[in-house]
Amino acid sequence: MKRLLLLLLAALALPALAADFPKGSPKFLTSYDAALAAGKADNKPVIVVFSAVWCPPCQVMKKSVYPSKEVTPLHDQFVWAYLDTDVEANAAAAQKHGVSGIPHIEFLSPGGKSLGNQVGSSSPAEFAGTLQKMLAKSK
Repeated sequence: MKRLLLLLLAALALPALAADFPKGSPKFLTSYDAALAAGKADNKPVIVVFSAVWCPPCQVMKKSVYPSKEVTPLHDQFVWAYLDTDVEANAAAAQKHGVSGIPHIEFLSPGGKSLGNQVGSSSPAEFAGTLQKMLAKSK
């Protein structure tokens, strides 16, 4: 019983930890549907980051890449969503985009069509270059 209670408490804490972003991070939405709606409304491409708190490369991206000086100038060019793959509500979106490894970053047009994806981590400079390419593709 004690073990079950500890597992339950840990599971409830995971979404809270996933939403703990460092200063300088983009404004992440935590709903796939809300991100798609915002992308359409604002006419901006959407970045959907599929991640998990237990994934070391995901945490490197979260702490060092998204808030980096190379990526920060591009924050406002996109709508950002951060979806924890351990949260059941994100399962349909993960399945739709064929997520089998994380971090899986899906780039979508303002209308929700796939522009491409990235699986795995990258440096801030590499990720900024990818964002520039996705901006050009979304036009």
